[in-house]
Amino acid sequence: MAMEKTYSPGDIEAKWYQHWETNGAFACGQKPDAEPYVIVMPPPNVTGSLHMGHALDNTLQDVLVRFERLRGKDVLWQPGTDHAGIATQMVVERQLDAEGKTTRQEMGREAFLERVWKWKEESGGTITRQLRRLGASCDWSREAFTMDEPRSAAVIRKFVKLYKDGLLYKDQRLVNWDPKLKTAISDLEVEQKEVDGNFWHFRYPVDGEDGVFIEIATTRPETMLGDTAVAVNPEDERYKHLIGKMVKLPLVGRLIPIVGDEHADPEQGTGALKITPAHDFNDFEVGKRHDLPMINIFTAEAAVNENAPEKYRGMDRYVARKAIVADMDAAGFLVKVEPHRHMVPYGDRGGVVIEPWLTEQWYVDAATLAKPAIEAVEQGRTNFIPKNWEKTYFEWMRNIQPWCVSRQLWWGHRIPAWYAPDGTVFVEETEEEAMAAAKAKFGDNVVLERDKDVLDTWFSSAMWPYSTLGWPEDEATVKKYYPNATLVTGFDIIFFWVARMMMSGLYFMGDVPFRNVYIHALVRDEHGQKMSKSKGNVIDPLKFIDTYGADALRFTLAAMEAQGRDIKLAEKRVEGYRNFGTKLWNAARFCEMNGIGGSDSVAPPKADLILSKWIIGEVAKAAEGVTSALEAFRFNDAADAIYHFVWGTFCDWYLELIKPVFWGEDEAQKEETRAVAGWVLDQILVLLHPFMPFITEELWHGLKDGRKHDLIAASWPKIDTVDAAAGDDVNWVIRFISAVRSTRAEMNVPANAKATALVVGASSETQARIDRWQDMLCRMARLEKAEAAATAESKGAAQLVVDEATVYLPLADLMDIEAEKARLAKALEKVRKEAGALSGRLSNQGFVAKAPAHVIEEAKAQLADLESQAEKLDAALSRLG
Repeated sequence: MAMEKTYSPGDIEAKWYQHWETNGAFACGQKPDAEPYVIVMPPPNVTGSLHMGHALDNTLQDVLVRFERLRGKDVLWQPGTDHAGIATQMVVERQLDAEGKTTRQEMGREAFLERVWKWKEESGGTITRQLRRLGASCDWSREAFTMDEPRSAAVIRKFVKLYKDGLLYKDQRLVNWDPKLKTAISDLEVEQKEVDGNFWHFRYPVDGEDGVFIEIATTRPETMLGDTAVAVNPEDERYKHLIGKMVKLPLVGRLIPIVGDEHADPEQGTGALKITPAHDFNDFEVGKRHDLPMINIFTAEAAVNENAPEKYRGMDRYVARKAIVADMDAAGFLVKVEPHRHMVPYGDRGGVVIEPWLTEQWYVDAATLAKPAIEAVEQGRTNFIPKNWEKTYFEWMRNIQPWCVSRQLWWGHRIPAWYAPDGTVFVEETEEEAMAAAKAKFGDNVVLERDKDVLDTWFSSAMWPYSTLGWPEDEATVKKYYPNATLVTGFDIIFFWVARMMMSGLYFMGDVPFRNVYIHALVRDEHGQKMSKSKGNVIDPLKFIDTYGADALRFTLAAMEAQGRDIKLAEKRVEGYRNFGTKLWNAARFCEMNGIGGSDSVAPPKADLILSKWIIGEVAKAAEGVTSALEAFRFNDAADAIYHFVWGTFCDWYLELIKPVFWGEDEAQKEETRAVAGWVLDQILVLLHPFMPFITEELWHGLKDGRKHDLIAASWPKIDTVDAAAGDDVNWVIRFISAVRSTRAEMNVPANAKATALVVGASSETQARIDRWQDMLCRMARLEKAEAAATAESKGAAQLVVDEATVYLPLADLMDIEAEKARLAKALEKVRKEAGALSGRLSNQGFVAKAPAHVIEEAKAQLADLESQAEKLDAALSRLG
């Protein structure tokens, strides 16, 4: 089919995606004897829509799976979405609120869940549709949802086994409590914000010692109603003598002990700490060490409860704060109030301050499960890339706390626990099994009530690498595709997701869930700022796809993904890579117009011409560069290797170097050149396909009708032999022409002026090359001729070095040397002056302290550019003597 004149991403992308999906191109199992290569997609929230983090994450995964598919592996990229407990429940509750109809409590659990499922079915496919636009080649026929039937059965099986193995239990501990949503939430859902507050200094009277007080400072006066001790450092000389004595808790009247504990820092505040084990995570640990009572003084709504003096009961925590401070002041116990800026935990969904709250929840014994997961990484059975993330993983895993897995929500996996009237709990996979267990215990039927709570979303997503393979039912699929090859994800969920998958996979499958974990960068705006709605700098990937095409966005993200470095995403880069697509398109059209079409061969065609041998060697180098970089997860190097081969080697050099063949009369040369050029273009399409799948598939079919298979199912380049001598020969030609061209540009030599290049100090090999490539050198470097010479006059000649030889370009007859010197000197003076001014600004501490980071970065980049310009101008001047 004839190719269109212009490259238009919008016309080809939807067409090819539909073609691939309809034809089952993404399905696993097509190469049953091949080595499996498996990646699970980090399941996006079913409520979500594509953001730039998803775009990066999924682009990198797609680059890997398309690469491995082309290398002949049986690829499974497993897609799916997460039910996202709190987020989804909140969306539907907000809808009910907007409709003014009813609350979920009024609706009842069953009707509410029906409504959530209905909403999920209607709008839950937004993100998967958007991932298709990005070009994600996952096996959609296997799409999973964390709350679908197979996943639900697997979750229940996991819960029951952990319980029966003694690794899951109920306990009273502190949790992050969201008083608005009225549920425990994970640390991941807690956002620490710096706020202006106060330190209130109170004095507590020491019991039995008139006039003796111990002074404490607190940012939360309302929690004093639940104090059960005062802690001081055992080495603190000020308080050592008070350890073991009691203080009378003001306003409450309860006697509480003074305990010695390392947690009290003599340098912080007064050195004495009020200890409220039911409302502070550190205090909870102190309470456990000293066997202190734990008194919860708040309700689920964060109002004061019946465990506090009557006066404060029913007050909201902040109303109680004011009342307590006023009462402490009136009673003479308030010493002073100091302004204090400090961190306060907020729920990222509910938006209210989180309350550390003592409550009974279900916990997993994470410390026991963590041990094999730590060992697996220590032994290299799972590798983190970049390696420094292992340190983060170990730090978290070695200090792991019991994992609270219950949530006081309705949307989620309901906990399979049933309670008898006397509180006995029966944990089974079904109600029938629970009833049977109850009957065996009590001897007759009892009424059982199911636990109202649901499981933390991470409990089910921790099983993703094997639950998506059909565990525990589909043993054959699990055996074939577990463990996964690679996981690609962000650093922020190493603990919440990666670590939990490691623990779950090792316990239930006896092996790590993946061999490699690639941790990618953050996508920031072009100034390096983190994207946020409040800053108004959020970049919508779909906008870039609409404007420049998915291929351009994908290539930009891959090209900027350097290990350990965040991406500063500028629209100009995306536009630049769209232009790269246009360059390739135009090169393919040039080939088409010269009778060059696609090739049927994976191996290179027979080659006798030096140019043919050279370009085959360059393809081998490019393929090796892309392959080794992708194997090492160096996405930017892989993109760089194919970019420079396409733009530089193929378009700028090879297509120019072969033009004289088509102007000549030698049909055999033309035939060979067409065959080789067509083969090279095919290899380009294969190597570029993982990054830019749409344009490459379009060109693959555009260059040859009736292809045996789509590009997505082609084979990665295999080049066995390379002619090194031909490569050396042509690369010398390129170095020579490039040096002459850049000198002419620097010297401002008129385009139509032709000099004779005198090559002094040339080896016999260089002399032979000058003769062999004379026509090419003259045509492409705009020379009258090039010739070896024993000596040359340096006055009025530009000098440049190519390998062992010095090339003299006599320019005195072609241009006004003195005028050019004056122009260069003036330009150099201007550039140096600008660089000096900029350097002065950057060394001014006042400017550096006040200017935004991106302004300083821009100034540094500008200075580097000016210094580079000055260097080039200086070199050009010295060439003229």
